[in-house]
Amino acid sequence: MGLQLLLITMAKKMNKAVEGQQKKYSLSAEFNRFVTMSVANAEAGDLDMSPLESAKVVKSSFNTKGRGFTGAMKRWNFAGGPGGHGSRFHRLVGSIGNAEWPGRVQPGKKMPGQYGNTKITVKNEIISYDAENGVLVVAGSIPGANGALGRVKVTK
Repeated sequence: MGLQLLLITMAKKMNKAVEGQQKKYSLSAEFNRFVTMSVANAEAGDLDMSPLESAKVVKSSFNTKGRGFTGAMKRWNFAGGPGGHGSRFHRLVGSIGNAEWPGRVQPGKKMPGQYGNTKITVKNEIISYDAENGVLVVAGSIPGANGALGRVKVTK
């Protein structure tokens, strides 16, 4: 087993399980998303957590949720075509290029492909840090799925 750190952010959903966590860590109602971060191959005394006590902002780098190979409507929020009246343009990309010049598809064209599973870094303001229980409370969202591997770094 490794070192565990509880990361708390603000979210909208509220239920009795969240209320129990808030009571356990004596938090107010706006802090209601909990993420347990595990530090691999480290015991309680191995890492120096003292920079978290004076830090104001952390950078959280995680991979976003992977959605696999998706179409242009889901990936790029294209509107698509009409559903009825004989239309044959529903969820397609549509025209992708110009006429004779330049005679190719421009780089960066929004097309179907791999969506998600990319590294995203966000800055989060630290609300509080409890070294005794290993609880770090931040404002804002953390990218990625539950249990995703990532990095939390103290910024100056």
